[in-house]
Amino acid sequence: MSFTLNRRDLLVGTAASLALAAAMTPARAQTKEVVIGALYPLSGASAQIGVDAQKAFETAVAIINEQSDLDLPLAATAGLPNLGGAKIRIVYADHQGDPQKGRAEAERLITQEKVAALVGSYQSAVAATVSQSAERYGVPFLSADNSSPTLTRRGLKYFFRAAAHDEMFSAAMFDFLDAQRKKGEKIETIALFHEDTIFGTDSANAQLKLAAERGYKVAADIKYRANSPSLTAEVQQLKAADADVLMPSSYTTDGILLLKTMNELGYKPKAILAQAAGFSEQALYDAVGPLAEGVITRGSFSLDLAAKRPSVGKVNDAFKKLSGKDLNDNTSREFMALLILADAINRAKSTEGEAIRAALVATDIPGEKTIMPWSKVQFDATGQNPYADPVLLQRIGGKFVTVAPAQAAVAQAIWPMKKN
Repeated sequence: MSFTLNRRDLLVGTAASLALAAAMTPARAQTKEVVIGALYPLSGASAQIGVDAQKAFETAVAIINEQSDLDLPLAATAGLPNLGGAKIRIVYADHQGDPQKGRAEAERLITQEKVAALVGSYQSAVAATVSQSAERYGVPFLSADNSSPTLTRRGLKYFFRAAAHDEMFSAAMFDFLDAQRKKGEKIETIALFHEDTIFGTDSANAQLKLAAERGYKVAADIKYRANSPSLTAEVQQLKAADADVLMPSSYTTDGILLLKTMNELGYKPKAILAQAAGFSEQALYDAVGPLAEGVITRGSFSLDLAAKRPSVGKVNDAFKKLSGKDLNDNTSREFMALLILADAINRAKSTEGEAIRAALVATDIPGEKTIMPWSKVQFDATGQNPYADPVLLQRIGGKFVTVAPAQAAVAQAIWPMKKN
């Protein structure tokens, strides 16, 4: 790797940065650094998500602030060239998975830390409140990893999302089921299992609509309380429904409890096709071991892409040095979100919200200049990137393997995932 990671750029609240902020003009035209606020759960049940996000952002900051040979936005220069080489600095805020804490922390970052933009926030319910605060203050908010479709349908000017939403992901999931049918697999019924926040509800609504359009019977549609201490009753309902495919929309702790309860009650569907979230996290697979063998999850990222895009492997190596793990569905999106946001700030030649917003609107990054399997990054009138092509990954032999779509697959899916 031809760049080194500089943690000094990520220090928060130092005396030097405060002195610099005091000396800057109101327009901050002569700034030597650009401050971006990152809102994540850094404590509570999803704390590991926030820790991993920090490592993803550190990896991106090193690429932005230092010069390298990677074929990625801003990699060829040190800092933001259109702002005199200004460095990116991240200020983190802990929303603890609470939408109201997210709102308060967003307002603190905007009014006290004077951030130029916001990035976050994992839970879609938090993004819903944070984005409203950002809109009110005229500060761009780039959603890194929130997948609720409704987030980009509220008429907000300052909200953008580069990754796919759950309707896009769900369409890829049903495309896969259709392809399995064409191969002769008998797939008639599905069971939906989703938590009761905006993420789970929006995911289930998308899947109900697609099931009706594609000719699949919904044998069960079970909503459960997020972070529930027991899922025994819900799993008993799933077992009784005996659908061909289980489609869970759950975060990590709920996903772990689901798989363990399924094992205890002897429930083994032909396949589990998950809406990522907890099913993209290594913590889930560490906790359940072989119980997750064969699970299929939709995703934004495929490490297999390194064979076509060398930057993928190099960035993964850098991230792994910091975190001890490979990039996944969440951390890859977080990494790219910061690069996309920094690229817009550089093109804006300003840290003012309206200028950054206009630059985001004008974004046009070829897919080859990302680490994702996307066609390109370009935002539509709602702030959504419609070119964020999803992939499907199957857990085989303790690692993820890309099994769909055909142009990205490196292996055939194992179906059924388990013999009953």
